[in-house]
Amino acid sequence: MRSLASRRELIEMKKKLRIALILFAFVAMASNFAVAAYAQAEGRPEIGYALIGAGLAIGLAGLGAGLGMGTAGAAAIGALAEKPEVFSKTLIYIVFIEAIAIYGLVISFMILIRI
Repeated sequence: MRSLASRRELIEMKKKLRIALILFAFVAMASNFAVAAYAQAEGRPEIGYALIGAGLAIGLAGLGAGLGMGTAGAAAIGALAEKPEVFSKTLIYIVFIEAIAIYGLVISFMILIRI
């Protein structure tokens, strides 16, 4: 019975975490659009578009890397449980996924430097 209660608590915690992450994403988008709207009101709309582009670059790269890391990480752990000698091969996949997030960060900085 105790495992059932802990499973319900885990499900509730996941629901709360999803809600918190969704709220955080909306606050981040709203603040980004507010800054962009301020830049357009100042007569320089290209700054607003650059800020939106930089935010989308890092946000979508982070989202893609997070989804990929979850999928590849689970598969890597399953493969390591069966055959420990495939550690180096699974590590390469994880490094490539991390590179996607770093590329998004670099693109975002390149956009922000041009402002």
